[in-house]
Amino acid sequence: MKLWKGRFSKEASSSADEFNASIGFDQRLYREDIQGSIAHAKMLGKQGIISEQEAELIVKTLGEILQDIEDGKVEFTVEAEDIHMNIETILTRRIGATGKKLHTARSRNDQIAVDIRLYLKKEISTVERILTELLEALEKLAKEHVETVMPGYTHLQRAQPVTLAYHLLAYYQMFSRDRERFSDCLGRTDRLPLGSGALAGTTYNTDRDFLAEELGFSHVLPNAMDAVADRDFAIEFISCCSIAMMHLSRFCEELILWSSAEFSFIEIDDSFSTGSSIMPQKKNPDMAELIRGKTGRVYGDLMSLLTICKGLPMAYNKDLQEDKLPVFDAADTLKASLSIFTEMLLTMKVKTENMERAAKYGYMNATDAADYLVSKGLPFRDCHEIIGKMVLYCINKGIALDELSMEEFKSFSPEFSDDIYDCISVRSCIKAKKSKGSTSFDSVRAQLAEIDKNKGVSY
Repeated sequence: MKLWKGRFSKEASSSADEFNASIGFDQRLYREDIQGSIAHAKMLGKQGIISEQEAELIVKTLGEILQDIEDGKVEFTVEAEDIHMNIETILTRRIGATGKKLHTARSRNDQIAVDIRLYLKKEISTVERILTELLEALEKLAKEHVETVMPGYTHLQRAQPVTLAYHLLAYYQMFSRDRERFSDCLGRTDRLPLGSGALAGTTYNTDRDFLAEELGFSHVLPNAMDAVADRDFAIEFISCCSIAMMHLSRFCEELILWSSAEFSFIEIDDSFSTGSSIMPQKKNPDMAELIRGKTGRVYGDLMSLLTICKGLPMAYNKDLQEDKLPVFDAADTLKASLSIFTEMLLTMKVKTENMERAAKYGYMNATDAADYLVSKGLPFRDCHEIIGKMVLYCINKGIALDELSMEEFKSFSPEFSDDIYDCISVRSCIKAKKSKGSTSFDSVRAQLAEIDKNKGVSY
């Protein structure tokens, strides 16, 4: 039986019931819904809107309903539409008319708003924890590979030699900012909408500050219409998920490339790989590819909610029933992707010799050769041209820069002397970097030391 049936002279059709119902997906909010209802019942009793005895009975019965749901003893129905009306129907069935008093001074509009905010507060904390585990894994790997030399790339072309630790710490910074973004998002999510009513507040003498304290919200939303009408906090959450997934996808793309025979920089563990149904030799990086693919899915969640909200007049509209699926999907996808990626990262094998061998070729010491001539007093642009001609000469001869004879060096510039060979060795190129945040061994150790120093920082 519909709790809003009084206005209607005709029952909804079964097809309309099915189309209108959200219980199929919003039932996962049962904990948050009961949590909000318990706080609301306590407030009603405290304010004398219902008796203390009635409030206590409601709170006690809601606790029992929660336990029964946890134990799998409750079956939700499409007829009751959503999680709010399902729980209220069960409550009323158990304690009669007293259960009907729970919804006093409340609307499903502020009820669902508080449910989603409670849910996202929990999800954000979980995501922050999993991101911290990933950051710890990156730090661990970086500490193991401070001396591991590899090619650095721009345009996917070998550019300058770097260390694997330096490369990993670049991702460490990206995921650190992701964690900060979720922390910022939590601040805007941690605001109470309950007590707003349908859109205009209520005539009852409620206590929203009490509700905020009971439910652990740091602030009360000051405008009731805004409290029920907007989902910007949910959009922000999915945006944070999308950015974090983008960073995961970029890293996965590199792991996929690095695990190919053409690169052969890493080998992904068998436990995170799959084979081919037809080609016996294949070992596919499917977990990394799935994360890369699921990134598009989370982007879709973001576009979905943005589009749902873009044309809505004030205040609540039924369109907002569709807000939960993209929120749930983005949260679930990000959490699963972060967890599997961290496990995959910690079990992969790094082929350090292949990385260093690749760094020795490809003329990645060309910039350092140009800097060598700059140190002799030549303008950088002239040095750039000289070294460019040298690289072309070496390509045509099929040799590396450091394989040129001194006579050949001097044919390009009389400023070259024997110390050029040490200057353009791969490890010398890395060691020579002086700027803060560079790939030099000392700089990478300093970056790791700063991470250790900041571990006490709360986000």
